[in-house]
Amino acid sequence: MNRQFPLVAARTALLTIDLQNDFLHPDGAYGRAGQTAEAIAALPERIKPLVDALRAKGGTYISAQFTLVPGPGSEPLIAPHLKQLRPFLGKGDFAPGAFGHTVVDTLAPADYVIEKVAYSAFYQTRLEYIMRALGIDTLIVGGIVTNGGVASTLRDAHVRNIETIMLTDGCAAFKQDVHDATLVSLGTVTHQMTCAEALATIGAAQ
Repeated sequence: MNRQFPLVAARTALLTIDLQNDFLHPDGAYGRAGQTAEAIAALPERIKPLVDALRAKGGTYISAQFTLVPGPGSEPLIAPHLKQLRPFLGKGDFAPGAFGHTVVDTLAPADYVIEKVAYSAFYQTRLEYIMRALGIDTLIVGGIVTNGGVASTLRDAHVRNIETIMLTDGCAAFKQDVHDATLVSLGTVTHQMTCAEALATIGAAQ
């Protein structure tokens, strides 16, 4: 997709998906289970300059963080398909307020935190409320995984007529071919830029 720029910074937010300790930190749930990928680990440092630049222009940084709500006996309320896919998830993982739930240090603190209970950052969250209250109509989106939370959020934004920019190297999946295929599939849904291109666009923002 193509559009005319520059952005209006005050009406733009950078939204990261699931860049939190339980996914990225060695002591987090995925790190302890050996579920890591170099492409994912590299994202916070790559995205940080964009957060700083957008804030300097009067924009907003929003962190959407996957959440497992503690249920009876503190066992997480977890979807059966996810429990089957990630059997290592247990008590305390992705729990609100816990270390693992928190956005990684490189990006902390966010201006707003969204507790995300499913793939999309819009599903049963306050994201759209915050955007409307602040007059935000454009999202720059990065995070993990490209084919999961990122793709679902971008598609949900699209049906809401919210402009989006997908950071092609600011997203990652556990497999590169899955990441690449998702970029192709989202080509008609979102504008796509590298982090360097998006940084230049932010620099030219009104």
